[in-house]
Amino acid sequence: MAKSDSFFIRAVVTSNGTTYAETEIDLGSFVNLGVSKSTLLRIHTISCQIADEGSPEDSISGASAIKIGHQLTSQKQTQLVYGNNKSLIASGSLQTYVGNTSPDGSATDDFSTIFATQDFDVAPQDWKNGYLIGVDQLYLAVNSSGSLTSGNVKVAYVMECTLEAATQANSVALALSQQ
Repeated sequence: MAKSDSFFIRAVVTSNGTTYAETEIDLGSFVNLGVSKSTLLRIHTISCQIADEGSPEDSISGASAIKIGHQLTSQKQTQLVYGNNKSLIASGSLQTYVGNTSPDGSATDDFSTIFATQDFDVAPQDWKNGYLIGVDQLYLAVNSSGSLTSGNVKVAYVMECTLEAATQANSVALALSQQ
């Protein structure tokens, strides 16, 4: 089986306050680990969207500094994991900050400075050959360090993928890098 044309897999998970939330992405129709002929999935890129649960156009806001972490793993988890966990495929975060600082720099409770920053701590855009997957499920998760005043958020991933036949070389690479 030659490499297939690329296609997209989409998934979304909704936060539920400060409790870890995870959703399963079924890959059973793509990944086939049979005895005679096996098919693997290769993720080439991942795009991520973090948006308010009500509408992607609504603002995300908090009353204090809050971190919203998200991850994609090849094994079920109960919390966000570090980069040395072999099941971690991609992760990132959005951090909101609130400071009671007026434009002249003085501290005051009647003026709030709010801003957010996003960073991907495992940069999927830097994969040279993509990320090889040999499992039937992936897990997309979100966790927050506090409750947002705007409510829950949705984290959506769009993954550009191809299928390829399992070979001895890519099977060894897969065994060395994950699962």
